[in-house]
Amino acid sequence: MEKKAEEIQAVIDNLRRVFQAINEYSKNAVGKTGLTAPQLWAIKILNKESPLRVSELARRMFLQPATVVGILDRLEGKDLVTRIRSKEDRRVVDLYLTELGKSVVAKAPEVAQTMLVIGLDELPGEQFSCVEEGMKLIVKILEAENIVPQPMQGLSASQVANTDW
Repeated sequence: MEKKAEEIQAVIDNLRRVFQAINEYSKNAVGKTGLTAPQLWAIKILNKESPLRVSELARRMFLQPATVVGILDRLEGKDLVTRIRSKEDRRVVDLYLTELGKSVVAKAPEVAQTMLVIGLDELPGEQFSCVEEGMKLIVKILEAENIVPQPMQGLSASQVANTDW
């Protein structure tokens, strides 16, 4: 039984590390750019691949288009992103990074989301399957199957202080 308790402790510690890492990356992003991690992730993708459509950006961010529209509204309000209607098809709106957006990306730190996507993509099939199955089990243990996933945000300082981990 002692071995199992140690293994449980290791799992809990690793979960703590994941939450702390996401929080640190998010705090670093906000501190250096004034942007949330999802906003920074969006402009980093646009910096590499614009123009993109909202649906394509949402697909690359693993988010719903409606969620990405909210992120884009805030980025456009900060003059970091612009939306330009296609001349060929007026229903199509292309997303571009503004010059200010490009300058923010140039000085911006990496975000946890990018690291996760790249790291997961590079895992061999068997290791990826282990991670996928393990995450499904954690979600089941926490009875979180019906929770709608939201963009990853770091915890605020008060949330970290009030977390009983």
